[in-house]
Amino acid sequence: MYHCRGIHDDSYRILKHEGGHLDTEDILVRPIENTRRAPTTNISNFLDEIIRPIFDNKCSATAIIDSTSLIKELDKYAKKGLLKPSTLFCTFDIRNLYTMLPQQEALNILVDFLHVDIYRKVKGIPLDTIRKLASIVLEQNVCVYDKKIYQQVLGGAMGSSFTLALANIFMWKWQKELVRRQDMTGEFYGRYIDDIFMTWNRSENNLKNLLNDANTWHLNIKLEYKISKSLPFLDVVLTNNNGILSTSVYHKPAAEPYVVPFISDHPRHTFVNVIQTNLTRALRNSSTFEIFNNERIYIKLTLLYNRHRRATTRQLVAIAIPKKCIATPKKAISGINPSAYIQLPRIKHRFP
Repeated sequence: MYHCRGIHDDSYRILKHEGGHLDTEDILVRPIENTRRAPTTNISNFLDEIIRPIFDNKCSATAIIDSTSLIKELDKYAKKGLLKPSTLFCTFDIRNLYTMLPQQEALNILVDFLHVDIYRKVKGIPLDTIRKLASIVLEQNVCVYDKKIYQQVLGGAMGSSFTLALANIFMWKWQKELVRRQDMTGEFYGRYIDDIFMTWNRSENNLKNLLNDANTWHLNIKLEYKISKSLPFLDVVLTNNNGILSTSVYHKPAAEPYVVPFISDHPRHTFVNVIQTNLTRALRNSSTFEIFNNERIYIKLTLLYNRHRRATTRQLVAIAIPKKCIATPKKAISGINPSAYIQLPRIKHRFP
């Protein structure tokens, strides 16, 4: 850039590295492989196609599909009278789950998982054959670094559909004790791949002891947890407001307020879809009209920041006004009469 006069002399002197050789001999790296076009891709897709439905059917009770499903489950939890002013929320995630799966142990758990439901064959394929196919997907992953070939001996490849299914089945085995303890006390336990959400009605120290103990259950499975009465999970913030569940849209602190700029060459319907998607999420994740209205203002400011025209933004985001608001799906916004809302037809707008 300096030779092309892309930066000035003063900037070059600041940016130029003055020093010796950077020693990389002792730097440890962990490659993350993407196998979307690898020789094992078709096998991986086939195994995922026949095994994932079995997992989905068996583990639906503890599976979190998205933030909407989580809110519905916590609503049920609250209606049972279990959400008290002292109830704590806990979230934790498993560190590097995909790339830390012990391969042979994961294959053993896969066979055990299928044996539990007295499966001897899946789609006419014996379990021994399924294990051999799964071992090919896990073990036949290689990469080249510094003119040397390396084979992956721990975990599975990123981008492999079967790696996700196998990670879910591995977690089915690992979480059994946690699920059992939560069921005994009527508490909620839900998992979205490697992210877990729990409720707790005993002391915080007891919960910390349980989670610290869970950190010792397996050498490769390490969790990082947060405990509070208000926590983000996926794209929603869940708050225990003195025994009342409050929800709002979660925005990551590091996230920039960017959407498709209005001056881009995208088809015109793209801009309407962006607005509709954000408003729909706001409706689903907002527990009160005030929270939804604040999110609507956030969406409007984001659109203006991305050079959307004021008139267009005002027209498309004005659906928060009573009698012109999309009805919430089977969930009235707190403090607002549901009869004050009508279904808004599909938004159509002609852009100049």
